[in-house]
Amino acid sequence: MSVEAKKVALITGANRGLGLDTARKLGQQGITVLVAARDLAKSEATAATLKKEGIDARAIKLDVNNPADYAAAAKSIEKDFGVLDILVNNAGIFLDNRGPNETSTTSEDVLRKTFDTNFFAVVSLTQELLPLLRKSKAGRIVNLSSILGSLTLHATKGSYVYDAKTFAYNASKAALNAFTIHLAHELANTKIKVNSAHPGWVKTEMGGEGAMLEIEDGVKTSVQLATLPEDGPTGGYFHMGESLPW
Repeated sequence: MSVEAKKVALITGANRGLGLDTARKLGQQGITVLVAARDLAKSEATAATLKKEGIDARAIKLDVNNPADYAAAAKSIEKDFGVLDILVNNAGIFLDNRGPNETSTTSEDVLRKTFDTNFFAVVSLTQELLPLLRKSKAGRIVNLSSILGSLTLHATKGSYVYDAKTFAYNASKAALNAFTIHLAHELANTKIKVNSAHPGWVKTEMGGEGAMLEIEDGVKTSVQLATLPEDGPTGGYFHMGESLPW
């Protein structure tokens, strides 16, 4: 009787914050986690920490702003595992000033840098790894979005995010949500599920100390979407199991 192969998950930006705890929680479920980070030394240190916790963690250098790393990562995964079951596009940046709406003065440099990391890198990396995900019996793609990407809520006076008009970041996450919808539609007749996750306002370097949720709560949505059953949703936008308005 053959033993079913362990699932393999790649998490970008996995050396700290939400990425690290996502890797930890998936690893605790017996999934092999590929700890992707732009700095190989940091990735190796993180993998070593997780291994001490009994998790099958492997270091992988992957700077989401360096396309050469995409092909190298795909080649490494193909060689070592032959398949990728879970891709969590966790890495992201926030460059806007927090405060009053500065849409009319948001610089092109801030817009381009934000979109390069939060949108273009996610699309390109996912496209590179999709052939490996197609080999999975239950491929799962999780795009780390934000409630700040909800155009519906931004257009609704009195909503939770109505006054949080950080243009570059919000627009990049709205574009990411569009990618989720379009890719899920393309893959609707496959075993791959694609969803956007809003972690919540989490106490990370990006979220700040004033955030409402601890990291262990912030990763719950990503982990849930990464391990969806066969009858789970695809093409959705979720937080803690609840659908969010696009």
